[in-house]
Amino acid sequence: MNKTIILDFDHSTGSIPDAVRIEFGQWQEVIRFGCSQTSFKKLQVELNQQLPEHYGTVLTGSGDYHHISLLLINRLQQFFSSSNPIQVIIFDNHPDNMRYLFGIHCGSWVSYVAQLPFVSHVHVLGITSNDIGVAHSWENRLAPLFQGKLTYWCMDVRVGWARTIGLKQAFRAFSSPEELVSAFIQTQQQTNEPVYISIDKDVLGKDVVQTNWDQGRMQLEHLLTVINAMNQRIIGSDITGEVSQWEYTSLLKRLLSAMDKQEPIPATTLTAWQEKHHAVNQQLLAALAHNQRTAS
Repeated sequence: MNKTIILDFDHSTGSIPDAVRIEFGQWQEVIRFGCSQTSFKKLQVELNQQLPEHYGTVLTGSGDYHHISLLLINRLQQFFSSSNPIQVIIFDNHPDNMRYLFGIHCGSWVSYVAQLPFVSHVHVLGITSNDIGVAHSWENRLAPLFQGKLTYWCMDVRVGWARTIGLKQAFRAFSSPEELVSAFIQTQQQTNEPVYISIDKDVLGKDVVQTNWDQGRMQLEHLLTVINAMNQRIIGSDITGEVSQWEYTSLLKRLLSAMDKQEPIPATTLTAWQEKHHAVNQQLLAALAHNQRTAS
């Protein structure tokens, strides 16, 4: 069995038996929340040097690092191509497909994944954020939606604007997580393409775990149901959404973080939240390991 990898940017991930922990704390200020394309490319080089050829699920820490998933998915180009593609399944309360003028950040990486030639489709499951509502419609990168390479699977958001401009098929709206999961699994029964799964735990309700982002409605059982339905099609996976704190030296990042309403967390509260995350991680890791095969 391939070993779990912890990319330790923020020391938020607890001890995982037999996991390989790789220290990336020196990158925290540069990479967290967002970074320039130049810095992102430098991190890709270091990741390629540090990671083994084959490994299991990768834990990346806070959801402020979800853009690291792009680097992990990009590594799969050595195994897949446009004639032998993969699908990417993302659990997230946000589309992570927003415009960002300063490089790439944790909310803007999905469109880059959709552009990869060996990725046939990207599905973002569990969105309840108003990021996909009409008020923020202009912030979404529409190209992958129009190109039929990206689908939002959402709840509790009015998305009629998408139908108006011809994007009805790219927005799948549901009234409950159960309906969403059932419909998604039905579509997946029509394909045998390998899948990469990326999990941001802000997709989960606050009764499951607490994160430093606004959260969705899914329960852990919904994620496990989708994972178990993949039937050995999973060829890579990552988990983000841990909770941690960081004081930015960058004025821009302090401003953007404040706009996203990331409030300070008392130390005792932080520890209790991290313990819940650890328990959820154990269940996710077990399910992913059971349904994951080595990319080749």
